[in-house]
Amino acid sequence: MQIYSYGLIVSLFTCNVLFAEEIDLKNTHLYNETAYITSQCYTKTEDDNNPNILHNPCFSCHVKNKVPNFTLYDDELQRAYDFPAPALKNPWSNLFLDRTKAVNAISDKAILNYVREDNYQKNGKIILTEKLQHLKPEWDFNANGVWDGYTPDCYFHFDEEGFDTAPSGEYTGWRAFAYYPFLGTFWPTNGSTDDVLIRLAKPFQEDENGRFDKEVYTLNLLIVESLIKQKSLAISPVDEKRYGVDLNQNGVLDVADEIVFNWKQPSYDAQSLKLSNFSMSYVGHAKKLLESNDYLIAPGLYPKDTEFLHSVRYINIDAKGDIALAPRMKELRYGKKLFWYPYFQLSNAGMEDLKEKESSPDSVDTYVGDIERGLNNKIGWYYQGFIEDSKGELRPQSYEETLFCMGCHNNIGAIADSTFVYQRKFEKGTHKDGWYHWSEKGFKNIKDMLLPSGESEYVRYLKNNNAGDEFRDNTEVMEKFFVKGWEKDEKNIEKELLAKLENPDIVLDSYWKVKKEAIEKLKNDISYLLLPSKERALTLNKAYKVIVDEQSFIYGRDAHVKPVTNVHKEVKSKQMTHLEKIEQ
Repeated sequence: MQIYSYGLIVSLFTCNVLFAEEIDLKNTHLYNETAYITSQCYTKTEDDNNPNILHNPCFSCHVKNKVPNFTLYDDELQRAYDFPAPALKNPWSNLFLDRTKAVNAISDKAILNYVREDNYQKNGKIILTEKLQHLKPEWDFNANGVWDGYTPDCYFHFDEEGFDTAPSGEYTGWRAFAYYPFLGTFWPTNGSTDDVLIRLAKPFQEDENGRFDKEVYTLNLLIVESLIKQKSLAISPVDEKRYGVDLNQNGVLDVADEIVFNWKQPSYDAQSLKLSNFSMSYVGHAKKLLESNDYLIAPGLYPKDTEFLHSVRYINIDAKGDIALAPRMKELRYGKKLFWYPYFQLSNAGMEDLKEKESSPDSVDTYVGDIERGLNNKIGWYYQGFIEDSKGELRPQSYEETLFCMGCHNNIGAIADSTFVYQRKFEKGTHKDGWYHWSEKGFKNIKDMLLPSGESEYVRYLKNNNAGDEFRDNTEVMEKFFVKGWEKDEKNIEKELLAKLENPDIVLDSYWKVKKEAIEKLKNDISYLLLPSKERALTLNKAYKVIVDEQSFIYGRDAHVKPVTNVHKEVKSKQMTHLEKIEQ
């Protein structure tokens, strides 16, 4: 692909000529019909320099499912590149471009000025909201004169408990929470900062009389957290008599300092076709609607109408010289659960998906939707998004740009009801019990998540992957956490090194060995891993800005300068990864 400075893109892959300023958002023709298979899925698990070394970043997403996630045998994808025929040739061609010249043309001052400019709000108003109220014809997919999708309504102005407030002082319903960023791609050291907010439907925010009640809303969010995590949660003391719900499940209504996860199947009345006798319940107005079955409840599932907002941002360097969340958004991602499916329907959907893949292994997944409503992930959720245009302003994503999101929010083992991070939220005993936005406090001095095995999560990722990102392109993490180890004793090492001086083609039997002191530091402070140096932050910002200038998102949106080498340009059908051990 050849890039010209005035925005013209000539694609050798599609033979089309596009202008960055003229992306046709109504176009439903796909360059990459398998855009739901991420670029990371093409990672080489074998080391080109040493066949004895294996890298497994695959276990981050592809693990054994936990009910009610009925993605069956997803962990087996660690063993092979199990792609349909159209995906065998890697379509993410941006990975293989050398952007050195374009990145070097952007000064540090220019990129810092750019990322520090807020492209979401101006003069207290949400820029996108204003635009969507005066809809451009090219954004109006169905030509009905109105925007039929999500209109941004979060002001990112938080009170002491993480609740978002509008300029009027009213609560918008959005609440920020802190969490362990998902493995690899979502670490700032690999390209972006981000945040996630949750909003439950109005009845979950209201008391029994339908009035907004912050305490009711706070408690319902904790109940949902317990259900998603499928575990008991410590909470601040709550008078159960006020809500008529036995939160600690001790048989009496008293003061509870815990939401006990102890699920029992509710009763079913065949005559009324209603469920009753719920062992766990929401509170306030939502409790009444649960009893009438207008809303339902089950472990591992959000209530209907739950929303998530996810802003993906550039990396800022603040006044203190620290890495921080940038005002400028790369993307604004939105998801809403429009339909509630009980376990048997979710199970049927999982079995149907498996049956389809077995009977037609080369068939491509299809998703119903458009740029306004978003895409239906087939299990109750719609996802849509906004992304930068060539001028840096947020615009709706095209169908194909949104298709990019669907593989991760549909059929992998790592998700809980289609989402990634609410199950990773910090709990009671952490800063503000986890209810705050990253702009208030970053990752400094946060301990790594301890796994049931006793190992910590990020340490496990580094050891399994022998790298700090899927592409093994992050040399900064490599230098910080790894040294070359040797599987032979010192005398043999010396002989091999001398032999290699005489014959450079000799492959030494080496492996990546984690630095003990770096690992110990990470266990007590995840910022040591997650945050890039200032130099790397600026470089990654510039590399992504080049993609924005090109508007070449459909060819890949991963920020890099040199061509990525640890990625297959093409794989064979069911090509094995040679990962002998499946990680769970």
